[in-house]
Amino acid sequence: MILISNDDGPASPGLHALIQELSSLEKVSFSIPERQRSGASMSITFHKPLRIRRLKIKGVNGYVISGSPVDAILMAFLKLLNEKPKIVVSGINIGDNTGLQDIYASGTVAAAIQASLMGIPALAFSMEIGEKFVFSAGKVPGNFIKAAKIARTIVEYVIENGLPENVDLLNVNFPFKLNRNTPVVVTWPAPTKYDNFVVERIDPRGKPYYWIWGRRLTMYPEGSDAHALFNLRAISITPLTIDLCTRKVKLDELVERVKASIL
Repeated sequence: MILISNDDGPASPGLHALIQELSSLEKVSFSIPERQRSGASMSITFHKPLRIRRLKIKGVNGYVISGSPVDAILMAFLKLLNEKPKIVVSGINIGDNTGLQDIYASGTVAAAIQASLMGIPALAFSMEIGEKFVFSAGKVPGNFIKAAKIARTIVEYVIENGLPENVDLLNVNFPFKLNRNTPVVVTWPAPTKYDNFVVERIDPRGKPYYWIWGRRLTMYPEGSDAHALFNLRAISITPLTIDLCTRKVKLDELVERVKASIL
C-alpha cells in the first residue's frame, strides 16, 4: 500500500494527479491537512484537538486532518491505517522545494521526513510554479499529470529496490515545463535560495503589520538542486538523510572547558 500526503490540502491538482497515477500501481490511501499548510515544516499540533474526516478523491478513500502534514502522517500510522505502507509519497507540491531554506520549512518534505523517522521509505515531489500561484490550492498552471507519471516511475523503482544506502528520503523537483529532452540530475541542496526581507504596511487603524518574504536568487552553485531546476531546467533528485549529527567532528577542547565550568 502507498500512503500519499501533502501540505496543500485536498484541492491540490498535484495531489489529484499523484493519486490518479499511483492508484494504477498499487493500493493507495491518503492522509492530508484539511487546508493549505505550506511552511508548516515539522510542526505538530499539541495545543488543540485534531479532527478527522473521510474523503474520496479520484475514487480513492482517504482522510483529511485538521492539522499539519506531520499530524497527518502520525494520525495515519498511529490511528487510521490497518496496514503498514510500503512507501510514503508527499506532493506534488505547488511550487518547488529546492535549497535548504525551502527544505527545512516545507510541509511537503516534513511529511516525508516523519515517515522516514518511522522507518518507511519516503519521497517528496514538488513542481516549479509561477510565484503568484505559490501557496495556492486552486487551479494553477503546470503539467502535474506529466509530473505524476514521472513520479510513478520513481515510486515504482524505490518499491522494487529500496532507497540507496545511507539515504532516508528523496526530494524530487520538477521544472515548470517537461518534455522528452528534460535532463534528470542528482543534486545536493543549495545553501541559499532567497534574499529574505520584511515588508511593513499600515492597517486601517494606523498600526503596522509585517510580511516576511524572499526574493529568489538567479544563480546557484553548480551541482545544487536550485541550479538544476532554474539554470538547467532539469528534474532534480536530491538524496537526503535525516541524521543531522556530524560524527567525525572532535570537540575535545570544548568538552574540557564545559567540565571545568561545572561546579
